Amino acid sequence: MERFAASWSGGKDSALAFYRARLAGLEVSRLLTIFDDQGLTRSHRIPRLIIKKQAEAIGLPFVEGVASWETYEDEFKRILGELRKEGFTGCVFGDIDLPEHLAWCQRVCSEVGLSAVHPLWGERQEDLVEEFVRLGFQAVIVVVRLEKLGVEFLGRVLDESLLQEFKDMEISPGGELGEYHTLVVAGPVFQNPVIDDYSSLSALRRIVHQGYGFLDLASLNLR
Repeated sequence: MERFAASWSGGKDSALAFYRARLAGLEVSRLLTIFDDQGLTRSHRIPRLIIKKQAEAIGLPFVEGVASWETYEDEFKRILGELRKEGFTGCVFGDIDLPEHLAWCQRVCSEVGLSAVHPLWGERQEDLVEEFVRLGFQAVIVVVRLEKLGVEFLGRVLDESLLQEFKDMEISPGGELGEYHTLVVAGPVFQNPVIDDYSSLSALRRIVHQGYGFLDLASLNLR
């Protein structure tokens, strides 16, 4: 039987890809996340503890690596190689419309003898984010690109009202140009909420760095 891991950022696209893969009947039984040397995911800035709680809420183990952007590919391939030795046959990714991302995933998987699966590929970002909300996923904005969105959007829940707000602002509802990133805190792939009172996230400190604003999730008191 084929077994799959899922590349997991903690955000909406990886969660929807995981959901779609399982819905299609794939046995997805491991999450894969790469952290920086501070224990945060790369684009989303999500701490290891929160990724661990997401995995626990799904009911799966997760395998992790630590890498800089320069060592990311080697570390990713190292982990894929270990998964292949365990009998995994492929990896699920949440890429949608960036050909260079698709090519990278397919290449690194092929080089270690795995297949790359892209359940969201080629679909409209707006349709996907609307499906994500309609399915009952709950996600909070944790990173914003400041030339597009202000820090006041940090901590907002991604719902129909906010999607309409983005449309009115002529912002891609799906964050097509990297306008925002999310943390998924509840939804149909989880057995229980990742964070019970996720409204408290909006009270976290905002950090501004190199054109981006993000919530200081590392300061969140989780048990």
